[in-house]
Amino acid sequence: MFSGPRRWGAGGDYERVPEGPEAQKCNPEKSASFFSRMTYSWFSRIILLGYKKPLEREDLFELNESDSSYIVCPIFEKQWRKEVLRNQERQEIKASFHKEARARKPSLLYALWNTFKFVLIQVALFKVFADILSFTSPLIMKQMIIFCENRQDFGWRGYGYALALFVVVFLQTLILQQYQRFNMLTSAKIKTAVIGLIYKKALLLSNVSRKRFSTGEVINLMSADAQQLMDLTANLNLLWSAPLQILMAVSLLWQELGPAVLAGTAVLVLVIPINALVATRVKKLKKSQTKNKDKQIKLLNEILHGIKILKLYAWEPSYKKKIVEIREQELEVQKSAGYLAVFSMLTLTCIPFLVSMATFGIYFLLDEGNFLTATKVFTSMSLFNILKLPLFDLPMVISAVVQTRISLGRLEDFLNTEELLPQNIETNYIGDHAIGFTNASFSWDKTGIPVLKNLNIKIPEGALVAVIGQVGSGKSSVLSAMLGEMEKLTGVVQRKGSVAYVAQQAWIQNCILQENILFGSTMQKQFYEQVLEACALLPDLEQLPNGDQTEIGERGVNISGGQKHRVSLARAVYSGADIYLLDDPFSAVDVHIGKQLFEKVIGSSGILKNKTRVLVTHNLTLLPQMDLIVVMESGRVAQMGTYQELLSKTRNLTHLLQAFSEQEKAHALKRVSVINSRTILKDQILEQNDRPSLDQGKQFSMKKEKIPIGGVKFSIILKYLQAFGWLWVWLSVASYVGQNLVGIGQNLWLSAWAKEAKHMNEFTEWKQIRSNKLNIYGLLGLMQGLFVCSGAYILTRGSLAASRTLYAQLLDNVLHLPLQFFETSPIGQIINRFTKDMFIIDMRFHYYLRTWVNCTLDVIGTVLVIVGALPLFILGIIPLVFLYFTIQRYYVASSRQIRRLAGASRSPIISHFSETLSGVSTIRAFGHEQRFIQQNKEVVNENLVCFYNNVISNRWLSVRLEFLGNLMVFFAALLAVLAGSSIDSAIVGLSISYALNITQSLNFWVRKACEIETNAVSIERVCEYENMGKEAPWIMSKRPPAQWPNKGIVEFINYQARYRDDLGLALQDITFQTHGEEKIGIVGRTGAGKSTLSNCLFRIVERSGGKIIIDGIDISTIGLHDLRGKLNIIPQDPVLFSGTLQMNLDPLDKYSDCQLWEVLELCHLKEFVQSLPKKLLHEISEGGENLSVGQRQLVCLARALLRKTKILILDEATASIDFETDNLVQTTVRKEFSDCTILTIAHRLHSIIDSDRVLVLDSGRITEFGTPQNLICQKGLFFEMLTEAGITQDSVTK
Repeated sequence: MFSGPRRWGAGGDYERVPEGPEAQKCNPEKSASFFSRMTYSWFSRIILLGYKKPLEREDLFELNESDSSYIVCPIFEKQWRKEVLRNQERQEIKASFHKEARARKPSLLYALWNTFKFVLIQVALFKVFADILSFTSPLIMKQMIIFCENRQDFGWRGYGYALALFVVVFLQTLILQQYQRFNMLTSAKIKTAVIGLIYKKALLLSNVSRKRFSTGEVINLMSADAQQLMDLTANLNLLWSAPLQILMAVSLLWQELGPAVLAGTAVLVLVIPINALVATRVKKLKKSQTKNKDKQIKLLNEILHGIKILKLYAWEPSYKKKIVEIREQELEVQKSAGYLAVFSMLTLTCIPFLVSMATFGIYFLLDEGNFLTATKVFTSMSLFNILKLPLFDLPMVISAVVQTRISLGRLEDFLNTEELLPQNIETNYIGDHAIGFTNASFSWDKTGIPVLKNLNIKIPEGALVAVIGQVGSGKSSVLSAMLGEMEKLTGVVQRKGSVAYVAQQAWIQNCILQENILFGSTMQKQFYEQVLEACALLPDLEQLPNGDQTEIGERGVNISGGQKHRVSLARAVYSGADIYLLDDPFSAVDVHIGKQLFEKVIGSSGILKNKTRVLVTHNLTLLPQMDLIVVMESGRVAQMGTYQELLSKTRNLTHLLQAFSEQEKAHALKRVSVINSRTILKDQILEQNDRPSLDQGKQFSMKKEKIPIGGVKFSIILKYLQAFGWLWVWLSVASYVGQNLVGIGQNLWLSAWAKEAKHMNEFTEWKQIRSNKLNIYGLLGLMQGLFVCSGAYILTRGSLAASRTLYAQLLDNVLHLPLQFFETSPIGQIINRFTKDMFIIDMRFHYYLRTWVNCTLDVIGTVLVIVGALPLFILGIIPLVFLYFTIQRYYVASSRQIRRLAGASRSPIISHFSETLSGVSTIRAFGHEQRFIQQNKEVVNENLVCFYNNVISNRWLSVRLEFLGNLMVFFAALLAVLAGSSIDSAIVGLSISYALNITQSLNFWVRKACEIETNAVSIERVCEYENMGKEAPWIMSKRPPAQWPNKGIVEFINYQARYRDDLGLALQDITFQTHGEEKIGIVGRTGAGKSTLSNCLFRIVERSGGKIIIDGIDISTIGLHDLRGKLNIIPQDPVLFSGTLQMNLDPLDKYSDCQLWEVLELCHLKEFVQSLPKKLLHEISEGGENLSVGQRQLVCLARALLRKTKILILDEATASIDFETDNLVQTTVRKEFSDCTILTIAHRLHSIIDSDRVLVLDSGRITEFGTPQNLICQKGLFFEMLTEAGITQDSVTK
């Protein structure tokens, strides 16, 4: 018995340990003075630092404790649990009164309200005060105009009004920025809380729920739906604020224009049903869009995980077409939404104009003596301008509410979906056996057909148990039942003690090797070294660039298959558990390594000798050493007992003993080490021999996401405009110039009208003149509406063209990248380009461009109008403009980099989420849910830190820019007072109303300029892959004949290859030639270059010298698809895609059903497929999880049989099937491919013994090549390997 390290329990506490006193920058906000907090001056040090150098994560201020995910998530989870319990109580009460009470789900909205209600009320109060102050400005302006009309008043009153105007707008600025700060951070906290709950739920999903919600769909919930909730929260107050502002504006207008304002109100009321219709349509579009996004992310996720298969089979165009079809559906919905936006823009522009037209028209009709004075005109127009914003926001927020209701529904569906039931297994059992099944039956879902039936198994403590059986007999399902992963239909399951689990497909985390083994346990150096030695990892550590500190990539792409399994086994051993469930851990290790693992780890003298061990295996040579053997057949226990007991039952076990005797002859544990053909480490191992001094540590780590520094190049903006289309660009600019000119014309017309109003009685035809002026004002309004409508339409067309072009380029670039790129780049980074970055390009970037152009024209027009009215204003505008640009320069440098950091911090959230979902069974088995939840909080918190700093930087800018705008208002008002009687009151009204608007316009102008630059990073990231090294073209001008290759002669001539230019040669001076229809076995030790050789045939790795000739054609002279389409491979990784079984066999739809059934029979799958309800249309779940690994391998064999070509490469084609089925498959391959050249990468030496010739590789060179008999006679490396495997010369001769 050994004393293992402390385990990380499911209910254990986790303390976040800071990485050092200097690692985190404390937040000075709390200790700042009141003035500093109101003006955000405490943040100036970050702005100054960002101006001096590109900001890094360490430079940013940390969150206030109350804003961090560590505090927010637990509080929200507590409220959600309360809501779930309340809902259960409500349902029970209803059920007691009504027999059929309608089921109601727990409400996510109530839980959110109960968590954040106090801060939401605080935010609402800030908004109320800001809104009240916004209506004070027009009232003060009214008094100023009255003052200018009556010059006999005292001068000091004018100065008082000017000062009061400045104080009011400045107070409004401070309160509004506090509102924005609390509002944005509260919305981010809501998103954080929801993400935390989604993550926790994902760890608890039952198999039915996991089938219902794919990885892509769960990621979409976390990114799109949680973001939608955040966006609504940021605008939530507009739901009551917009009607309040409209009501206040109407009441103030009543004071100016009397009952005439009711006409304007009637127009507003008429618009409400129009907005309701638009919102209903938007809801339908949102539903369609959400489904399209789910499908797109799901398919992208599968393509990126199975990219190697796509490249080997030249399936990229087929799957590209599927993605493009989904994308086109998405763009169709986007186009419809864009046209709705055109309609919204038209109503938005026309409503204020129609309201003012109706009001002025009725005002004139009510009393013929009514005239529009300067006071009435500009006070009314200021109020109409205030009306614009709520009228613009209200339809948007109604639409957002509709969209968020859909997102809430999706989130609630997920959060209320079925979880794994703890009662599936009794874990508090204290009896005399470690694991017990009593009449237990299991299914993968409650209503499904039992997969395991009537299990009666008792496993004593400390026993070594083998579970054996054919492919699909239920071996792995037995382990799943022990873990509680299956739905128990009947019976009792008991388990005593903690569990460690080694999955059949090793799950490796993207972290350093040591962390993969420790898996959250504390470091005990002596025991750690003991585990490394027992699991045969010490030689690997010497070869790895940084030993156990080497970073392992996503899915373990930079270590071999054997290394993955040994790391997975080491993780289990180090955990110090009571029970070890081992699902075929020897499936990918060398013969001598397999023996060592059994002797030193699992066997009677191993490190786990006193532990309970349940081993699923196909290796029958181990059976004599077992305490108990369980033989599975069709989900039932066919036989159970000790080895001697089973031998005595030969009548029932003939087929088992036959297989055993065959295997005993071979004396092979199972197969030789798998060298993952994706691995890069194999070449580093060669480098160790050739250039031991070369330190290549970081070259084998996963690539960290690059964070650009400095300004975004103008070429990036140009790239977007080119994709937009230059015709649309110039038409949209022309429409916005026209829109602004007409808007200025409207105001100038009103000013001239007001100037003439006092003299109107002097005209004999004053009624006709007034009517003409109103008609011209109406005509100008209609022209403005026309320009706005055309501009919105042009923008929709252009943005759709840009979205389509940039997405197509991104997809094309990604599919043309070499396989090595996908091995070293986290999938989260790539998916982030297709999701978040494309979302910004689709929905936001064109909006920022439009707003910036509008603001630029608005600012220019405003300055020209004010300077025209008050020429001295130019003296004040020059220094203010200088200050504007100075502030902008400082702000943009910092804000741009903060946004880039925020963008980079999103990818780890997706990567960690995806990694967790793929390893959820292992995490649950070890009981480490809480630790992974904590890790999720950490990556979310990193993103939250960047968001917080971004929000504060925006508030810092707004306070300063709006203060300068407030000075402009004060300066314009002061000049109006100083001008005295030399200036008309209409001009005063015009200049001050424009000055009040310029504050917002200038703020928006700087902000949108920064938004353009920071969001252009998304275009930069989407275009990033364009300049990366690509594979050779898929199709070239030189194409091979249609029947090529017709002989199957493969010739390597002085061939050399390396994985990267900075690495040594992986293959050196390879020269050999096969004959047509010859069977070649390729053998060699770990890192010899076997899989590299097959990669070179498919040009996954390109040549560094020499050439490969197939049937007289140099493969480097033809396109990749012409080459790969004419070769055949059965790869070692059985990759399946979600969809039907038929689609997985024949994605290009080239073969008939009859041909499909034929190959299924040859692969021994026909009986299984016929038993399925939908047969060939049986739905394969994501990653093929509803098939056993062996069945997946057989499906891959069926693919190869369909795609019969003259050359076949076998790369451990039978890695995950039992020995008996392996023999059947080998026979099928020899028969069906008898007229083909077969290159077999040998992982089971007995499988290549009957080859015509054997090619022996060592350190990337050919050391031996000849018939097996001749090589044995030479007593070289091949003979040495056969001796190690226990294969004698007699067995070879036979």
